[in-house]
Amino acid sequence: GWSRTDSVTAATVVFRANQQAEVDGKTPYGDASVRQALAMAVDNNVCLELGYSSRGIVAENHHVCPIHPAYADIGAPPFDPAAAKEMMDAAGMGDFEHELITIDDDWQRNTGDAIAAQLRDAGIAVKRTILPGSTFWNDWAKYPFSATSWSHRPLDVQILTLAYTTGQAWNESGFENPAFDALVAQANAIADADARREVMAQIEQMMRDEGVIIQPYWRSLYNHHAEGWVGLEKHPAHEFHYYKMAKAA
Repeated sequence: GWSRTDSVTAATVVFRANQQAEVDGKTPYGDASVRQALAMAVDNNVCLELGYSSRGIVAENHHVCPIHPAYADIGAPPFDPAAAKEMMDAAGMGDFEHELITIDDDWQRNTGDAIAAQLRDAGIAVKRTILPGSTFWNDWAKYPFSATSWSHRPLDVQILTLAYTTGQAWNESGFENPAFDALVAQANAIADADARREVMAQIEQMMRDEGVIIQPYWRSLYNHHAEGWVGLEKHPAHEFHYYKMAKAA
């Protein structure tokens, strides 16, 4: 008998190949074509359906949400499993077994399973490892290929700065690109969202061209409240604005 409200948010899950991580003395994800192949083998629509029961909107592999002020629509990322396999083989990684690590919850685990299944369908070998939170968070920024949940941020530049520019503590992808850093710095200096959008389009395209992340969807978040109240609608940042709450007239 409670009322449900929901909000499309910039909360998400990101699957990232760490470009600096070593596996058997090598850095398999230092090659952009390998990262591109992983992303190209995954249909984000399938991940949203199987991983989060279609409760959100499909993302585009660049961590900028349509609700962000300076979001630029550069279209959907390519999905081509056959080309992905060819690209992986050309990079000399055709026989490599990727280990995809996720935390043992519900939606992140299920989304990881959906991605692993699609990679296998493309002919790319994948081992799934699911870790309890007490283990996962000990080395969350060091895993070669894993997933991390990110909470909503209101501005497009916030997570780009925090998670993808060189030297940041939360740069879990190991992405280090001076040209990208310069674009993000430029975007941070532009207050007007319409003007910033031109730079944001370049940033989004570079994220995708470099294969930095597989980002399948943006999560809708939900709230339930008793009947007879107003002002309790779900806020994307989990905020409660008590001055707006009241008994209905």
